[in-house]
Amino acid sequence: MLQTKAWPSAYIHPTAVVDPTAELGPDVVIGPYCVIGPNVTIGAGTRLGAHVVLERDTTLGAECDVRSGAVLGGDPQDLKYRGEPTQLIVGDRTVIREFVTLNRGTAAHGRTEVGHDCLIMAYAHVAHDCIIGNHVILSNAVNMGGHVEIDDWASIGGLSAIHQFVRIGTHAFVGGASQVRKDVPPYCKAAGASLRLFGLNSVGLQRRGFPLEVRRELKRAYRLFFQSDLNVSQALARAREELVMLPEVERFLAFVESSPRGITV
Repeated sequence: MLQTKAWPSAYIHPTAVVDPTAELGPDVVIGPYCVIGPNVTIGAGTRLGAHVVLERDTTLGAECDVRSGAVLGGDPQDLKYRGEPTQLIVGDRTVIREFVTLNRGTAAHGRTEVGHDCLIMAYAHVAHDCIIGNHVILSNAVNMGGHVEIDDWASIGGLSAIHQFVRIGTHAFVGGASQVRKDVPPYCKAAGASLRLFGLNSVGLQRRGFPLEVRRELKRAYRLFFQSDLNVSQALARAREELVMLPEVERFLAFVESSPRGITV
């Protein structure tokens, strides 16, 4: 590895190419044959494996781990994109495995965002203008259209396809090889080529320390919306009358009430 005068505390392999406008934090490691384009910022302690490409206008947080062949900050795959300046922003401690692609945003949102402490497994694709929260897991070959929003602590199974503009709520779990065409409410499990719900993500909630009373009220909310003859308006009214308005219950109700695409059932 080569320590350079331009970035005195970064270690850059002699075969790597780094644009002079890039900003590298302390203890950054750039592996063999990497290409770092213009206006890229890499946080302290981040490591790039061989053949990683950061095309342009990308901010990569501290202590990230990016593996071989990943391409970050590529142009949006959107016919409406006309070369306008946009960004990709990735948080701290996120792991990006082999051959992942993360595209920049378009004029619609201006940036694509990936949060802190995420795990994005091999061959996954995060499209333009997507917003990925913290602690999100995208398993192998998850592919998403533009403008997808995935909230904190959600997990998506491998080979799943997510339609553009879909939202997936916090602590939701989507099984492998699913086709996600509608929103997935928070705290729930969903799976299948014709996606449907399979109850609360009870194991995930228990592992993450949700108290029994919270899980009980979420289960009551789930039954009102998805295991009764009530329509959404009726279920909302009943929920507000009968349930304890814990923050998690309020988040569940707000998500269902505000869904523009409709909720998976």
